[in-house]
Amino acid sequence: MSSENYAIEDQNAVYFLTFTITDWVDVFTRSCYKIVVVDSLNYCIENKGLTIYAWCLMSNHIHLVAKANENFRLSDIIRDFKKFIAKKIIEKINEVPESRKEWLLYRFSFAGKFDHRIKNYKVWQDTSHPILLDSNYLIDQKINYIHQNPVRALIVQNDIDYIFSSAGDYTGAKGMVNIVTEI
Repeated sequence: MSSENYAIEDQNAVYFLTFTITDWVDVFTRSCYKIVVVDSLNYCIENKGLTIYAWCLMSNHIHLVAKANENFRLSDIIRDFKKFIAKKIIEKINEVPESRKEWLLYRFSFAGKFDHRIKNYKVWQDTSHPILLDSNYLIDQKINYIHQNPVRALIVQNDIDYIFSSAGDYTGAKGMVNIVTEI
């Protein structure tokens, strides 16, 4: 399916979302970049009307099951989130010791040359691949898929051991992002 087949039609419904780094570059390998994402998710929850039911941050993408609260638009939250993260990631690449600094900046700069909307760096792929979750079956399926991501990637043996996801929240532990487990 091409990206035009995926659209957020109901701005306040529950969606499965995937935000992917340009060229699938493994950016989220350093803790400082991961914390930027965690802090930004919590900011969107507290200030932008986002409700997150499940999440998982991998090395080059993030999955969410989320919705925008009433009087907010999911498309706007996604736009602002991705724009902010892109800016912060570029700042962090320039600030912290980063052995891949030139290569990362080149990849993002090169990708940005082909998009007239981009001034300098294109960090994210355009689509968020939204899938409407209009049944409990679909919601449960996507939450399980999200939580099993680091297990399938052989990062952890048990999903609850991966701290950059909400798997632990579903066992009663408090995770890094202020999610809601009841849909």
